[in-house]
Amino acid sequence: MKSIHRLMTNICSDNLAESLYFYTALFDFKVEYKSDWFIHLTTKDGKLELGIIDRTNEIVPKGFQNNPQGFYLTFVVESADDFFAIAKSENFKIVSEPTDTFYGQRRLLLKDPSGTLVDISSPIKDFEF
Repeated sequence: MKSIHRLMTNICSDNLAESLYFYTALFDFKVEYKSDWFIHLTTKDGKLELGIIDRTNEIVPKGFQNNPQGFYLTFVVESADDFFAIAKSENFKIVSEPTDTFYGQRRLLLKDPSGTLVDISSPIKDFEF
């Protein structure tokens, strides 16, 4: 039987320091490893991981060193509005302020320093589909 032991997303970044600040200012990540080409973040409980890698590093194939396209990251949180307040205070790029969706989520969209679309969503209490 095939099994997955771990899944980690790596974001290719032009500025590791800016990307590190963005993700640690918004989320409860701690730095597990940091070098001049790669940063490994985890939540304090160790259950979630996020990597940030220098876009031009030799281990990133040339054809994949472009700005991200065709995907986005979703973080499900208790209150998207709380994250909106942080994003505003930090002057992060807000793509869309929190709005209620037809599928029962309150959704905030941000653009991280590397150009990745970040969806921060929280369930709408007592929503019925």
